[in-house]
Amino acid sequence: MKLTSTARLAGIAGVLLMAVTACGGGAEDGGSGASLEKVNYLTSFNTFGRDAYVYVAEEKGYFDEAGIDIDIKPGSGTVDVMKLLASGRADFGPGDFTAASITIAKEKLPVTSVAMIHQKTMAGIISLEGNGIAAPKDLEGKTVADQSGSTNQVTFPVYAKAAGIDAAKVKFVGSSPAALPQLLAGGKADAIGQFMVGAPLIEKAAKDKKAVLLPYGDLLPELYGNSLMTSTKLADEKPELVEKFTGALLKGLQYAIDNPEETGEILKKFQPTQDPAIATAEMQAMKDYVLPQGATIGAVDEARVKANIDILTEAGAIPSGVTPDQLVDLDVAVQAEK
Repeated sequence: MKLTSTARLAGIAGVLLMAVTACGGGAEDGGSGASLEKVNYLTSFNTFGRDAYVYVAEEKGYFDEAGIDIDIKPGSGTVDVMKLLASGRADFGPGDFTAASITIAKEKLPVTSVAMIHQKTMAGIISLEGNGIAAPKDLEGKTVADQSGSTNQVTFPVYAKAAGIDAAKVKFVGSSPAALPQLLAGGKADAIGQFMVGAPLIEKAAKDKKAVLLPYGDLLPELYGNSLMTSTKLADEKPELVEKFTGALLKGLQYAIDNPEETGEILKKFQPTQDPAIATAEMQAMKDYVLPQGATIGAVDEARVKANIDILTEAGAIPSGVTPDQLVDLDVAVQAEK
């Protein structure tokens, strides 16, 4: 029998509390007496405000409470994160569930999802007023800059089909995540692939010129956004670690969306080049993607995973026959309240 996410996380918290109470103080872990388990984590896309929740979880001690010593490194898009997870060079990282599904189906990477960071996709295309882009059809003949292998690029053909445009008429050019806002602001690209919460950062780079948003979720509302991913090996061999890590990260995510201003300052502490005001704006915008209509934080709905598969199969993005258990480890994944 599967536990609800609330029961599962409560159980994890209970185990941790008993461990701390039963053990004598130890210098390394703040008092549990047991050594912390090292975990390597990749952000989804550089160190923007949208990824700040992992730093919140570290700052608040949630990983320490779970017996985890986390090392956070910046990721560079879903596919790159997946490859590092599959090779064992990282243990956990978020990535767009659509891009992950397509990559697993095509490349058979041994990667699985264990929680949903966003209950709906934040992926899309951002341009600026004056670039001649106001609707999906306007993208034809234009150049879009994005990190190679990013979710915006991988998912674009699915969006293009839903929008009734020719994906082959849109040129994607590779660029590093950090360079994208300036490329758009400087007129070096007509648009960029970007999560929708990135609009404040784009407008700041463009000296407050208004951003034009083309969210994939407008035409594909069933698609999940980022999921928390790990290797199938780690999920199989260390399910308790996966559940403890997931619980700590989601606790940080909840705190971050509830306290966006503090989250911006925490990100600035860990990443001094980041603007706390922009990070705050991104986290405020992200709340509706994380918890739309009172959803359970991190929850995975097997029926909805199947609906995502059906959308991608119909669009020709993945072959027929893909099943939810090939994309999500349903034994350790956070379950929705019933």
